[in-house]
Amino acid sequence: MHGVTDRDVGQLYDVAMKVIGPVFRTSWKLEIDGADRVPESGGAIICPNHTSVLDSFFLPLALPRRITYVGKAEYMDDWKTKYLFPALGMIPIDRSGGNASEAALNAAQQVLERGELFGIYPEGTRSRSGQLHRGHTGPARLALRTGAPIIPVGIQGAREVMPPDAKVPKLRLPVKVRFGRPINAHHYEDRGDDRLRLRQIIDEVMYEIRELSGQDYVDEYATKKAESIPTETAHIPESVEAASGNGHAALRRSSAEVLGTV
Repeated sequence: MHGVTDRDVGQLYDVAMKVIGPVFRTSWKLEIDGADRVPESGGAIICPNHTSVLDSFFLPLALPRRITYVGKAEYMDDWKTKYLFPALGMIPIDRSGGNASEAALNAAQQVLERGELFGIYPEGTRSRSGQLHRGHTGPARLALRTGAPIIPVGIQGAREVMPPDAKVPKLRLPVKVRFGRPINAHHYEDRGDDRLRLRQIIDEVMYEIRELSGQDYVDEYATKKAESIPTETAHIPESVEAASGNGHAALRRSSAEVLGTV
């Protein structure tokens, strides 16, 4: 993990939340609905919509427990982020190698098997249009592999606070984080072949997110654009083989491209 140990990851999380929390709650009208649907203990996969760079701040503030995610290893090459982001819960993953997907999958599985929350944006990247896009099936594969429930989340108002390409956020606006009912992926174990089962699971997740967020749904994948901070959480692969391509050395890709292809 790029020289980062388990102890390094998340060591400043509680401190950061105590600092960031009052600032965000003073700056915006944060409303939380359904947080009791997040299990008090044990692993769970948190799947929110993603329309703003600030989603990755509002979501942890709404959760009663710490959340962990994966991000690109290039952040470890910058002195400004080398220690901060892992301390806040990011597991760095090298995206250039063919084994990147397996590394991400293993990292996610270890988090869940420790009984922790793992965060994934199922769209793979921010929605530039504000619409809800087709979900990648990686969270479903992870749920089947670990038995962890998927918790759909709808974040409302974050895009109005800081839309794409905005330099500074707008203050005093309302933001609502709504947690949906847990989805047990194992209910789908007897339904069709593997790819169909994974698609059915993630389609149910996206339907629930749509109901929670109030977004219009479009049945196509979101376009990707490089971020300046690690707002994209892990997208776990449909298959490890798909990540390795045709055997040639992999180019630098977004976290979504490395961690999922469907």
